[in-house]
Amino acid sequence: MQKIRKETAEAAKAEGKELPDDPAGRVIDTLVEAGRPGRLGGAGFYDYVDGKRTELWPGLRETFKTRNGADPANPPLQDLIERMLFAEAIETQKCFDEGVLTSTADANIGSIFGIGFPAWTGGVHQYILGYDGPAGKGKAGFVARAKELAAKYGDRFNPPASLLDA
Repeated sequence: MQKIRKETAEAAKAEGKELPDDPAGRVIDTLVEAGRPGRLGGAGFYDYVDGKRTELWPGLRETFKTRNGADPANPPLQDLIERMLFAEAIETQKCFDEGVLTSTADANIGSIFGIGFPAWTGGVHQYILGYDGPAGKGKAGFVARAKELAAKYGDRFNPPASLLDA
């Protein structure tokens, strides 16, 4: 796990860039610090016997406690659904902001066919504008819910500035 991460960081450094802090990197570091370097090391998210995966590591829950007392064993179903959708929607919006995507159609079509965003949403941009959830409707509802998810599950759910405008 760390080998790939280290090589990626070195490649970014060679280009004069720095890898952004991300939750996946922190997960890898935490697992390695816990003596669980991955399949080749015989322990990662799973336990291994003779190189074969046997079960989820029983220490996962204790090692990866959530914020604000949320129960990692029983998160609300709506939170599970929206954490997946919001993570992809927010990252796609960032691609739009950085000029990787240049049109709403690109964002919608690319999110469905490129990253597997659910087709029933109409795509990321359509999902954001048509959001109808517990925090409200439309873009304002999406932003409010993103802030709720960020408070509960981490900064990766904070909406980008481009969604806060207008």
